[in-house]
Amino acid sequence: MAPSVFAKAVLAARVGLWDLGCTLANQVLPLRKVGSVTPEGHPGAGGKWPEYLPPKEGDSRCSCPALNALANHGILPHDGKNISFEEMGQKIRTTYNFGPSFCFFVPNYAANMLNKTYGKDTFDLAELDLHNGIEHDASLLREDVHFEPDQSKPHVQFIKELLAEATGKDEHGKAILTIEDLSRYSSKRRADARAKNPEFTLEKIHKTFGSTNASTLLTAFGGRVEDLETILLEERLPEGWESRILEAYGMTIITFNLKTINLVEKGIDEEKYLADKKELENSEAVAAVITEGEASSVSK
Repeated sequence: MAPSVFAKAVLAARVGLWDLGCTLANQVLPLRKVGSVTPEGHPGAGGKWPEYLPPKEGDSRCSCPALNALANHGILPHDGKNISFEEMGQKIRTTYNFGPSFCFFVPNYAANMLNKTYGKDTFDLAELDLHNGIEHDASLLREDVHFEPDQSKPHVQFIKELLAEATGKDEHGKAILTIEDLSRYSSKRRADARAKNPEFTLEKIHKTFGSTNASTLLTAFGGRVEDLETILLEERLPEGWESRILEAYGMTIITFNLKTINLVEKGIDEEKYLADKKELENSEAVAAVITEGEASSVSK
């Protein structure tokens, strides 16, 4: 039985207060030490991840590389099936250091989306790809479902294009993605998908999901291109890797929205992308004419 509107409102208020408490606690508690972000006794403690095994035929995977990586390392069941919503939240919490409120809110949202009960039912990873549930068009990492019904398949071209957008550098001079990079590539994906996909849809909530997924690349993964190549293309956690989120109570919903998600979404501008694309095409056309003219002059 689906929860009533009143029950949903009460739950949302409780989660909001919980999240606020975690956010405030993060302001006064010391950060987790680098090298000790993953709690002792949990997979990945000290950067030592369980063996990576790619999915075999019949295993269930979804459009989320972070969840697929958990299954590929056996942190979630390797076959990706019969997972409890509570288990998913717990593994996200210990592996990626998202806040406890976030790690309840997302699985609970997924349970409601699938018409299941958070505390009783289980799911397979592929079920999370209910189109226009959480999965949506104009993903940065997948083709639209119109072109590729199996959303577990990474789209290599998009991933490589995204990582090539990186303009930032870390303290060692290595490439990192920035908020501006994610906004710019999201603009391209939305405009291109809107033009090419005859069944394209992207409601406001799915824009938020898109910017949330993109923002995870900056928070848990620090935008580091070297790590993201492994995580996004192989859906594997690199040896020695740990979440870049250091707050004691992890990344809360409030902090995630204020510091990353809203900024990524605010910077998305499809019209600017299309105008820049047209300007580039015009410049290339002019350059081609000039080159052709010069070649004709030489031949004469």
